[in-house]
Amino acid sequence: MVRTLLAALFCLGAVSAQTPDHTLGYDNTPFLPGGKWRVHDVSRPRPAVITPGSESSPEKAGKAPSDAIVLFDGTDLSHWVTYVKGQPTEPKWKLQNGYMEVVDGAGSIDTKEKFGDIQMHVEWASPSEVKGKSQDRGNSGILLMGRYEVQVLDSYDNPTYADGQAASLYGQYPPLVNVSRKPGEWQTYDIFFEAPRFEGDKLVKPAFVTVVHNGVLVQNHRQLVGDTPHAKLGTYKPHPAELALQLQNHHEPVRYRSVWVRRLVSQD
Repeated sequence: MVRTLLAALFCLGAVSAQTPDHTLGYDNTPFLPGGKWRVHDVSRPRPAVITPGSESSPEKAGKAPSDAIVLFDGTDLSHWVTYVKGQPTEPKWKLQNGYMEVVDGAGSIDTKEKFGDIQMHVEWASPSEVKGKSQDRGNSGILLMGRYEVQVLDSYDNPTYADGQAASLYGQYPPLVNVSRKPGEWQTYDIFFEAPRFEGDKLVKPAFVTVVHNGVLVQNHRQLVGDTPHAKLGTYKPHPAELALQLQNHHEPVRYRSVWVRRLVSQD
């Protein structure tokens, strides 16, 4: 019996050794082009924590400018769809009290309208009840053109890999600072996105992203190296000049309110 128990414990230890804990990062992913850091690098310094300015009205969503396309004003999900087996269906996210909430198993939601270069405003809140750690805590995401992700995560006193915390350009750039509010408090992203340009199969201009989190600049005209997969190096694959925006369902009840965009049209 003792010999059997020792053998079982040895096997359990061997399995644990083969499945490392990646909550703080990786040491075997590809290196980002021209830099010293890997995708989700465990050694990459995490951003310094700063305190955002106080909310003037935490229960009231910000008002959209007059030329904005309001994608969600707290009343309905008419601008959004969920794709089930490739077919658009009515979203099943919870709608109440002026916000929409991710419902586990209900899929991500995509805008019916397609966009290229935009300014985007999003207000979001992670669950007030803290569960899980690292990437399993208040995780969602804003996918520009459905493939370039600005991470949504509860990053208040929640260590994770630097390029996976709130306001990171997932797998590529950590935010300049961590300006996250406490769990359950409303936060704002103002995102400025320049879509990539293609000529046939050739990339002629990469995408650029600027992000302001809770009034603080955290991504300053960053050049994306490609799309934003998990634990892999992003690549550019030719796609249309305009595509849908997506709010990601990562199985956790993240809330969204006041979502609007402005098309950015060159004056040249």
